Amino acid sequence: MRKEIHPDYMLCKATCACGNTFEIKSNKETLSIDICNECHPFFTGSEKILDAAGRVEKFKNKYKLS
Repeated sequence: MRKEIHPDYMLCKATCACGNTFEIKSNKETLSIDICNECHPFFTGSEKILDAAGRVEKFKNKYKLS
């Protein structure tokens, strides 16, 4: 690798909009993010499937799942 062309890689303090803070590695000292694993619906288990047109039932009926 050529010297003096790469940015510095350092510990970065990331702060989420929900208030969660954690450390990652980045070329910046601080990051402000909108969503993290503490508040994302997929990781918290509060994920909802929106089924306005009956797509889930159509899929289940098509493949005889239940």
